[in-house]
Amino acid sequence: MDVRVVIIEDDKVIRDAYRFFIEQQQSCKVVGAYPGVEAALPHLKALDPHVVFLDIELQGMNGVEGISRIKELVADVYIIMLSVYDSPHYVFTALANGASGYLTKDAGPEKIVGAIEEVLTGGGPMTSNIARMIVSSFQKNRESPLTKRETEILEFLSQGKTRTMIAQELFIDAETVKSHVKNIYAKLNVHSKADAIRKAKQNKYI
Repeated sequence: MDVRVVIIEDDKVIRDAYRFFIEQQQSCKVVGAYPGVEAALPHLKALDPHVVFLDIELQGMNGVEGISRIKELVADVYIIMLSVYDSPHYVFTALANGASGYLTKDAGPEKIVGAIEEVLTGGGPMTSNIARMIVSSFQKNRESPLTKRETEILEFLSQGKTRTMIAQELFIDAETVKSHVKNIYAKLNVHSKADAIRKAKQNKYI
């Protein structure tokens, strides 16, 4: 039996590359490749894919939002996220929404192809940096004074993201981010981003 695969990725070069890698496997067949969730949805029920590779940053509906829509049409499908982002926000939201795996786009052809077999045999394929981040999240200090949102924002700051970038990624306005940062400084009793990051890491808040 061929494993039916659908690819939803807005970059045609990447989309075609994934198709090529996957179709080198005799047991796999790419039955559909689309630039966005909206383009794929009308076809998914008929295609009945076993596995969907789903990009996160798409025009229109993003990949994280698309997970539930796809599962409404094909309930038992395995969805493997593809992203340039390895932020906790994207990873945990995608997994909570029903994704079965999460690969960053620097994953090689072997990892992409291997993810299909892994997910079909009950595994949760992830690139090593994602796996490390998830393990690290369970090692965080549970006595942190920071809220989940404040922790998320401080993690973004530690990755070098600006307040504007954080606002865009979390779908909130920049003033809200500014307010959260002010609260973080107050709770950690610091007066700068560098001190907040240093203290949070020392205490395993992030």
